[in-house]
Amino acid sequence: MTDHSNHRGYEPIETASIDELRSLQLDRLQWSLRQAYDNIDHYGNSFTEADVHPDDLKSLDDLARFPFLVKDDLRRNYPFGMLAVPMEQVSRLHASSGTTGKPTVVPYTAHDIDVWATVVARSLYAAGTRPGDMVHVAYGYGLFTGGLGAHYGAEKLGCTVVPVSGGQTEKQVSLMIDLRPRVLMVTPSYCLNLVDEFERRGLKAAEVSSVEIGVFGAEPWTDEMRTEIEWRMGLDAVDIYGLSEVIGPGVAQECIETKDGLTIWEDHFYPEIIDPDTGEVLPDGSEGELVLTSLTKEAFPVIRYRTRDLARLLPGTARTMRRIGRIAGRSDDMLIIRGVNVFPSQVEAEILKVSGLSPHYQLEVSQDGNMKSLTVNVERLPDAATDGASTMAGQLRKHIKDNVGITVGVVVTEPDTIPRSQGKAQRVVSE
Repeated sequence: MTDHSNHRGYEPIETASIDELRSLQLDRLQWSLRQAYDNIDHYGNSFTEADVHPDDLKSLDDLARFPFLVKDDLRRNYPFGMLAVPMEQVSRLHASSGTTGKPTVVPYTAHDIDVWATVVARSLYAAGTRPGDMVHVAYGYGLFTGGLGAHYGAEKLGCTVVPVSGGQTEKQVSLMIDLRPRVLMVTPSYCLNLVDEFERRGLKAAEVSSVEIGVFGAEPWTDEMRTEIEWRMGLDAVDIYGLSEVIGPGVAQECIETKDGLTIWEDHFYPEIIDPDTGEVLPDGSEGELVLTSLTKEAFPVIRYRTRDLARLLPGTARTMRRIGRIAGRSDDMLIIRGVNVFPSQVEAEILKVSGLSPHYQLEVSQDGNMKSLTVNVERLPDAATDGASTMAGQLRKHIKDNVGITVGVVVTEPDTIPRSQGKAQRVVSE
C-alpha cells in the first residue's frame, strides 16, 4: 500500500473555512434557483405551486421551502423539457439507462463539461492519483456517464488514460499486465471478474498487478467487499459517487488517507438528508434519503433532487466539506421479506464472512401466497471443497438470520455459474 500523508487537496476550496464555503454555497444556490426558475417551465410551475420564489432564499436553511425534484418529473419532461439553455449552447448529451422507463437525457454546456472534469480530477487526486499516473478506465463509455466522466477527469489531472470501457475481460487483464497502470476505475463487481481472470491464468493479482489504487463506483458495495478486493488485488480501494441526473461520477469521493466515507464536493452540489416518508429535513448524522441540489450547472440544473440513496451526512475530516456515510442502499432497491426490510448490501456483508464462499451472488425473490421469500444463490470458491457446500450454506443461513433477521434459502453453486456483469451487477432477480 502507498503512503498517502500530507494531502491538501486539488483546489484551495477543499480546505477553506466553513464560513467561506457556506458563503459561496449561498451565492451559487441563489444563482442556480434563478437559472432553473427563469428558464425551465417545470420549476416555474412547481415553485409557484409551493408559493416560493428564488428571491425567498435568504439563507441555506430556506432551501427546505422549495419543492423536490423526482425521477418521474424528469420522465414527464423527456427529452428536453428540463433544458435551461438554447440547444446551440449544448456541447454533449448523456442519458441514464432507462431500465425503469424512459431514459433521462442529461445535457451539458462546455462550462458544465469543464466543471465535471474538474470534480472528477479533484476526486482522483483525493483518491491518491497524481499527474503522470496511468489510469485504466473500465467503466462503460457511451451514453452512460461513467466512462467519459472518468476519462475527462483523469486527463484534466494530467494522467495517461487507457480508455478500455467495459467487457472484454481477457483483453482487459492482458492490457493491465502489459501497460502496468497505477490506477483502476471500475465497478466493484466487475473488478472481481478481473481478479477471477488473473486467477484463471494461474496468477495472483496482488502479486503481479501494478495497480495501487482502485476507484470504485456506480453500485453500492460494503466494507467487507473493500477488504476482499484490497486483499485479492493488493491495492487501496476507495469509493466514488455520482448520478447521471446530477452530473455523473465526481459528486463525492472517498479520500484515500482516511477511507471514512465520501467527501461531497459541496461547492458544486448542496446535500440534504430527508425522512423518505415525510420529506422533512433531518439533522446531520441522521440516516435518511440523500437530496442533492446543483450549484453551478448551466444546462440542466437540479433543485432538491431525491436520489433514493440512503445515507448520513457526517462532518468533514480530510477536507472541510461534509461526508456521505457509505451508501446503505437505495430505497427502491429495498426488499421487504416477511415484514423485514432487506438490502442486497446486508446479504453481501454476511456472504463475505463465510470461508469458502465467493463474492459472486444473486438474490432470487419468489412469491409464496401473499408472502415473499428469498433465496441466496452464491458460488463456492474454486479451491473450496465440493462436499463442504451444505456446511457453508448452513453458516450463511445462520449469519443472515442472526444479523439481518430473516430466514432465507441458500444455494451454493459451482464456480462461474452466477451471471457476471460487464458493468453494474444485477443483484436481485424475481420469478
